[in-house]
Amino acid sequence: MKIALIGATGFVGMAILNEAIERGHQVTAIVRHPNKLKDENDNLIKVKADIFEIDRLAEVLKGHNIVISAYNSGWSNPDIYNEYLKGSESIQKAVKRSGVKRFIVVGGAGSLFIAPNLQLVDSPEFPNEWKSGALAARDYLNIIKEERELEWTFLSPAIEMNQGAPHERRGYYRTDLDHPVFDENKRSFVTVEDLAVAILDEAENPKHIRQRFTVGY
Repeated sequence: MKIALIGATGFVGMAILNEAIERGHQVTAIVRHPNKLKDENDNLIKVKADIFEIDRLAEVLKGHNIVISAYNSGWSNPDIYNEYLKGSESIQKAVKRSGVKRFIVVGGAGSLFIAPNLQLVDSPEFPNEWKSGALAARDYLNIIKEERELEWTFLSPAIEMNQGAPHERRGYYRTDLDHPVFDENKRSFVTVEDLAVAILDEAENPKHIRQRFTVGY
C-alpha cells in the first residue's frame, strides 16, 4: 500500500513507520522536521508539511491508499487541549479534500470505560499531567464519530505502554471496542511496537470501519 503517515518522528509514529516499512509498504512520512528521520529506505518518502495548511496537506495526501495519523501536539505543550483538537480537525479536513477515504487515527486511552458511565480520564486516579491531552483525544473521538464521508478508525492504546518494560514486538494482542483489555494480572498493557502491529493489521485488513477499538495483551 501507499501509506501517508502524519507524525512519523514521534514515539508512536516511529514505531508505525518501522512496522510499515518492514512489511514492504511505501510510506510518505509527513513531518515538520524531515532531518529527524535519519533512516534511508527505497520505500520511504520524506515530506515537510504543516498540518494547519489544509490545502497543502491535502495535496501531499492525494494518491495514497490510507492516511494514518499519529499526531500529538506535545505532552509538555501548555495549550495541548486546543492545539490537539485544532490539529486533528485540520488533518481530518485535509484527508477529505485529498480524496483518500481510509483514515486511521491513534488516540488516547482516557476515553475507555473502566466502569459503567465512567471513563478512565474521569477517574480520581488519572494523573493530572496527562489530563488535558486525554480530554482532547476524547473530545476528538466524539467529533470523528460524526464523520460519514471517511472510512475512519480510532485506535486507543492500552492504559500502559512501555512503562517499566523493554521495547518488544511480540506480534500478538487482543482487542476490545470501548473497554481496556486486561491481562491475567489485571494490567492493561501493550508495547508501542505491538500497537504498531495492530495499526498495520487494521490498515491491511480493516475490521473497525467507523469504530474505535483498543488493544492489549
